[in-house]
Amino acid sequence: MNTANRNANFYDVIRDRRSVRVYDPSYKISDEEIKELLGEAMLAPSGTNLNPWRFMVFTDPELKQKLLPLALGQKQVADASAVILVLGDMDAYTVENADKINQRAVDAGYMTEQIKETINNSVQGYYGSVSEQTKKEWQMLDGGLLAMQLMLAAKARGYDTVPMLGYNTEEFRKEFNVPDNLVNVLMITLGKAAQPGFPTVRLGVDEVTTWNGNI
Repeated sequence: MNTANRNANFYDVIRDRRSVRVYDPSYKISDEEIKELLGEAMLAPSGTNLNPWRFMVFTDPELKQKLLPLALGQKQVADASAVILVLGDMDAYTVENADKINQRAVDAGYMTEQIKETINNSVQGYYGSVSEQTKKEWQMLDGGLLAMQLMLAAKARGYDTVPMLGYNTEEFRKEFNVPDNLVNVLMITLGKAAQPGFPTVRLGVDEVTTWNGNI
């Protein structure tokens, strides 16, 4: 495990994170550490704590080469240690999924059986009346929260990432037989930078902020 930056200062992490597109192709991150990173990312919040995220992780060089044309030839897909597809499970919005998660919270002593039943009933009553389009929009929100946490967790460990929407989602789904209940959120490359990401600037807070309802 790479432990060099596990105690990195949070403010350094958020300032040092860059979108990196040039990776050291010889650097390998173990499956175990990738699992740890995904676990840290999954500490992000999600609607009613339904954990709708699903992942497809590619570390095999031949499979990454298959991804390369689907990602419009962006070389980081082949050179990064891993390519992580963040997907959203439309089947997460069910009382069965809620009960599975909430029962674990009961077993851990985090909630009572009564609270579990109240939450499960609210899931059944609320999500059953919501449109598929709205659920897909929630998937983008929950997936975005998770993706940002994954990228920050990676930087805290001394790794680099870049989030990517530039890939052919339909061809990807065909190539890897992605089931219909999983919706594409984004692709993230993960590895060790061979070149640093470019520094960027942001608008000033006062340019994008209003207070107390004034637009």
